[in-house]
Amino acid sequence: MFNIEEELKKLPNKPGVYIMRDKEDKIIYVGKAVILKNRVRQYFRKTNKTKRIENMVSLIDHFEYIVTDNEAEALILECNLIKQNRPKFNVLLKDDKTYPYIKIDIKSDYPNVFITRTIQNDGAKYFGPYANPGSAKEMLDFIKEKFKIRQCKNFKSNKRACLNYHIKRCSAPCMRYISKEEYHEQINQIIMLLEGKIDKIIKDLEEKMETASKNFQYEEAATLRDQKMAIERISQKQKVSNITENDIDVIGLAKNDINVCVEIFFVRKSKMIGREHYFLEDMKDATEEEILSGFIKQYYLDKDEIPHKIMLKEESIDKEVIENWLSDKAQRKVELKSPQKGEKLRFVEMAQNNAKVTLENKSKEKYSVLNELKEVLKMDKLPRKIETFDISNISGTYMVAGMCVLYNGVINHKMTRRFKIKTVLTQDDPKCMEEVIIRRINQSKENPKGGFGDLPDAIFVDGGITQMRAAKNAIKACEVEIPIYGMVKNDKHRTKALIDENRNEQELSEQLMNLITAFQDTVHETAIEYHRKLRDKDITKSKLDEIQGIGDSKKQALLKYFGSVENIGKATLDQLQKVKGINEQLAIKIKNTIN
Repeated sequence: MFNIEEELKKLPNKPGVYIMRDKEDKIIYVGKAVILKNRVRQYFRKTNKTKRIENMVSLIDHFEYIVTDNEAEALILECNLIKQNRPKFNVLLKDDKTYPYIKIDIKSDYPNVFITRTIQNDGAKYFGPYANPGSAKEMLDFIKEKFKIRQCKNFKSNKRACLNYHIKRCSAPCMRYISKEEYHEQINQIIMLLEGKIDKIIKDLEEKMETASKNFQYEEAATLRDQKMAIERISQKQKVSNITENDIDVIGLAKNDINVCVEIFFVRKSKMIGREHYFLEDMKDATEEEILSGFIKQYYLDKDEIPHKIMLKEESIDKEVIENWLSDKAQRKVELKSPQKGEKLRFVEMAQNNAKVTLENKSKEKYSVLNELKEVLKMDKLPRKIETFDISNISGTYMVAGMCVLYNGVINHKMTRRFKIKTVLTQDDPKCMEEVIIRRINQSKENPKGGFGDLPDAIFVDGGITQMRAAKNAIKACEVEIPIYGMVKNDKHRTKALIDENRNEQELSEQLMNLITAFQDTVHETAIEYHRKLRDKDITKSKLDEIQGIGDSKKQALLKYFGSVENIGKATLDQLQKVKGINEQLAIKIKNTIN
């Protein structure tokens, strides 16, 4: 169960995007933040908010977030997620003219460099998008000043150079004052700058600054210093929108002593449109390569949409086999790539960092719960495995029990078990509880490596002191030591407390109370579902179906009155006729058919 107050405490002091969802898990708002912790908390504090935001907050059931390296990345990612999901409370953009790009028409003899908001398949080079339009303009101004490229939109030969040449803002290609080769050399340097390959440019500027200073050319050194600072400030590209890769999945992985978290970023049409994360247990001794290989094979097994590339930090074992398999599945080439440098590596590292944050929050939640349970249960060790039991029947018929497991602070549905009551013949829930717990404990004693695994560190029973005493009797009969606690409900059938054998209520945090409530509800539903399954099976398939004149309504009335087909067969004619709709003729047919 998602606890907003607890989740707010886990928010990192980092930039990123937050995603608000309603009870149906539908995204209702996407926002970006310089510091996630500060921004998201504001929504849930008693501050002045607009009516729209108040309405949005009232619908929030849970939220998630993606950590980025800076606010600019968060802004681009926010835009992509809004366009992809169109949340109700966001300002929805209608087209792709959201952020500017810098375009170079490289096919021209003397290419121009300018800002555009439309990407076309025209052979030109596009760089961006720029989160801040001012940054794009600042970059363009810097390029034109430093490289003195043409600034006229319609290039043609002139009889004389324009003003830009005279103020040293253009090299006057229109007058052929610069050759095509020299001009294209400048364009190549601009491309290198816009691609982020600025190390050499910065190094050259620093050398020129040092030379100018030694020659007492302080004005020139200051100009070079400003150019260097401008390049460092405005050459930053956005990893979350890499237009050179338009169909990729990026996989990051983080692991600790208990869990592994795998994070997947989806890039479609050159934009990051979303992410998913998965937790894998019992992978402590596995290598990252083994985990990634197993995950990829399982994840893409039933996927119809396969990306062109899958990027990950470490090469997966069976790389060639997996590539061939996915290529056959997609009917085109699919590659697994492990980038070693540049923008692609930083994108993979971004997925890694988000996997790490997600895993840390998961671990904090688990250890917080386990430590509190340790204190509440007065145990010397962390209660990593807690089992709970519940009995279900109707008037002593179809008697069953459900067992659920809280493992490392999380309800583990794979460990759920169901029992048919074998030794108790009448309605006696405590006796049923005793039978089931004895059978469960004997399973582990007789076969420690079997399906039930190790004995639990504690047992919670659904009910009060009577059920607890029955569980105590079972523990004593099996000669084991396991603490027993009861989960009790109030008059409205909601979990109200956890009690010990002396009926003392244990003080619980809201987070732990919510978990125990979910635990109790889960085992209750498990028992009821199994009971209903057996009852429905008996109702739908029995000897009653062979009797002409017995439809579904009479069949259900008979089973409700007598509890089972076996009891119906034992009933007298007079008893059968007490059921609504059953006359003497039908009663005789029932007796003859069943017996």
